Amino acid sequence: MCHVFAGQDPATYRFVTRSIRINGHSTSVRLEARFWDILETMAASQEMSVPQFVSELYEEVLELQGEISNFASLLRCACLVFLTDDRFPPSLRPPVKLAVEEPVAV
Repeated sequence: MCHVFAGQDPATYRFVTRSIRINGHSTSVRLEARFWDILETMAASQEMSVPQFVSELYEEVLELQGEISNFASLLRCACLVFLTDDRFPPSLRPPVKLAVEEPVAV
């Protein structure tokens, strides 16, 4: 089973750093490329750009929780919620690409 994970394209997990303006301040966010792809889909589902979506998410988390100790981790977990939560229809979710086209025994 691990070959499915080990065989993935290295481009999907390379780090990508983007500058984003949050609360009028420019900041850098570093995530794996695949997470940026998912954030693009999430933002589009809300009819926003990624910077708009990330900025709004930041504001909402501050409002609800008062602080954000690790924003990059929050973004990764938000992507996982988007991919697994039934409140988001499968039609909105990006297709899952398997690195290995072999059948996997379960």
